[in-house]
Amino acid sequence: MKHKVVVLGGGTGMSYLLRCLKQYPIDITAIVSVCDDGNSTGILREEFNIPAVGDIRKVLVALAETEPLVMDLFNYRFSTTSDLDGHAVGNLLLTAMTEINGNLSDGIEALSKVLNLKGKVVPLTEDNVILMAKMKDGTIVEGEHNITMSKKQIDKVYYKENPTPTIAALKAIEEADLIILSMGSLFTSIIPNLICDKVIEQIEKSQAKIMYVCNMMTQPGETDSFTVTDHVIMLNKYLGDRKVDVVIANNGEIDSELAKKYETCEQKNPVIFDESNFKKLDNQIIGDDLVSISNNMLRHNIVKLGFHIFSYLLQL
Repeated sequence: MKHKVVVLGGGTGMSYLLRCLKQYPIDITAIVSVCDDGNSTGILREEFNIPAVGDIRKVLVALAETEPLVMDLFNYRFSTTSDLDGHAVGNLLLTAMTEINGNLSDGIEALSKVLNLKGKVVPLTEDNVILMAKMKDGTIVEGEHNITMSKKQIDKVYYKENPTPTIAALKAIEEADLIILSMGSLFTSIIPNLICDKVIEQIEKSQAKIMYVCNMMTQPGETDSFTVTDHVIMLNKYLGDRKVDVVIANNGEIDSELAKKYETCEQKNPVIFDESNFKKLDNQIIGDDLVSISNNMLRHNIVKLGFHIFSYLLQL
């Protein structure tokens, strides 16, 4: 019987991790946060009163086992002077399927058949949620896009109204052997899955181990100066009675010129692998040189990452 793995996250980091995991004989369920409200996704949310579809699209494409042309189609964005400008085809298809089926979950399931997914994709909630943030200076910012753009240091995030998680998300957590908190935006992609009371209750009841794949670079306003240990401590604050059991983190050296480029252009710095501090948390850490460069962009080495995750699963 295949091990059941649940991945919590959203956005580019999660989709990259799923491309790695789908190569292995495991049962994957991706639970995707739906609080994004920028660009194409934001326009569709406002017009159709639906949850965010942008991250869902990325995850569907990542798990797809179909022709590359179909994946290119889903990610294609119109560049025009009409109202279609900036919209991704996949976002429009998800919106259409949500309208046809009456809810996002059934819309995803319908498109999953077309894409021949290597796993299941479920939204965290069907509610049109609004993410809120209290900043370190005491100001309150409404909306995921505004939170990201504010560049202020985040103190905590919460929802404007408590969402109701999907039954499929809760069932997947209940049956999981391993729960993975994906790399990605800590406060706007990962933690939004952990500020839903029923999700935390289900995680607390679960027998599954909790793994975190740590980011390699900090993010302005979210994790400035964060070490690996800082990331884990923050996640533990939101996990209720449970804590992160195991962390996979990069201990390889990032090229100084590339690091300087990230610092100058994006105000990002390498996440420090502070193993001595981490040992005080009494958790397992799997450190490796995970640095991979693609198109002059820093990425996790998916071969090594997949190996470490699957090897850990085999020990359970």
